[in-house]
Amino acid sequence: MKVALPKYMMILAIAGLSSRSCRAFSPTLTRSYTTTIGATSSSRLFSAAAEVDEKQAPVAPKKKVRTRRILSGVQPTGSLHLGNYLGAIKQWVEFQNTGKFADAEDLEGKSFDDEKKDENVEIVNENFFCVVDLHAITVPQDPGDLEESTLASAALYIAAGIDPEKSKIFVQSHVPAHSELAWLLNCATPMNWLERMIQFKDKAKKAGTESVGVGLFTYPILMAADILLYQADRVPVGEDQRQHLELARDIVRRFNGEYCKGNPYKKRCKKAGIPSYPAFTEPEAMIVKAGGARVMSLTDGTNKMSKSDPADGSRINVLDPPKVIRDKIKRCKTDALPGVEWDNPERPESTNLLNIYAAVQPGRTREDILEEVKDMKWGEFKPLLAEAVVAHLEPIQKRYAEVRADEEYLRGVLKEGAEAADAIASKTLKSAKVAMGFSVPN
Repeated sequence: MKVALPKYMMILAIAGLSSRSCRAFSPTLTRSYTTTIGATSSSRLFSAAAEVDEKQAPVAPKKKVRTRRILSGVQPTGSLHLGNYLGAIKQWVEFQNTGKFADAEDLEGKSFDDEKKDENVEIVNENFFCVVDLHAITVPQDPGDLEESTLASAALYIAAGIDPEKSKIFVQSHVPAHSELAWLLNCATPMNWLERMIQFKDKAKKAGTESVGVGLFTYPILMAADILLYQADRVPVGEDQRQHLELARDIVRRFNGEYCKGNPYKKRCKKAGIPSYPAFTEPEAMIVKAGGARVMSLTDGTNKMSKSDPADGSRINVLDPPKVIRDKIKRCKTDALPGVEWDNPERPESTNLLNIYAAVQPGRTREDILEEVKDMKWGEFKPLLAEAVVAHLEPIQKRYAEVRADEEYLRGVLKEGAEAADAIASKTLKSAKVAMGFSVPN
């Protein structure tokens, strides 16, 4: 089932560091370093009769270690809904636990799962999941709600299965490099590049240009900064973020071409004590198929489920009580045609509700589900769907209540995550500042 990524989502897959002090600069090239794994020392065997000559145990070959760094975030605006959970957080948990992130393909349609497995290569994943509060303020936010929304989103990450022992969770604004690099890139990006961004045009048209802030116009540069800080060479994105990723690629080419060439650049790097490779890695798009169709609005099967929709009945919030979920599904838009079916363009609501039903029952196949419900009337199917959603969300809601009640624990998790993210991001920021000629502290 294909589920759309939320409004802001990015997953960064980075190849590991090299044993040499240079970084490969290619969207698809894997960087690696070697380490010895499995080598055992020799031992001397003894018997009562005689001493046996010492024999060296077989030495396992050195393995290359490839590091994949994943960074993703969701805005803390309003309550996270079923589309956010199914399209993003649930997939993060799967990657964290299995090392695989939903089916994805490159711009040419080639699957990234086609990479050959090498028994001499060990994959090490670094997972970073953030609450992107800087992106949230591109539209007005109630100061009294923003902090709680931020903490609630982080607690929900943990409740849904993100394990702080395996992944780092942090708040975007707690890592200053995000906003600082965004400013540097703002000054290096032509305005007409941003004027081409379709999402800004659509949002400005709805809100009116007089009330739209500059942040909404420039937020694709903040997104580029988020990506580039972590030196990603592959970025899984939804189809609606393709244009923003292309902007990030354009910014990389322009920045590296203007600031990261020639002997003067090498001298600046030497003086600052950093390698003289280009400041940024050019990311390659991974178009995420995510297993099915988008989770659409309950009031209009042709529009995405959205936190910005003024009608709360258009979405199922992850923290909605069971009665509210049942009432929303009972009232959701359907059609007058008999039966329930998938993929009929004339019946978008039928497809959407079936997609939700399948998503909250991951162990079942489409064929199995269709056999169960194909002849049902809406009055029969809706209660079935409601109970499946309630059952799926119940343990998440219970765990959320536990995490949110322990604020000391939650803030400790966020502090640890921010420190880990800052350690990576600050290095990239320093490289960018050196490239542009800033005086940086030793």
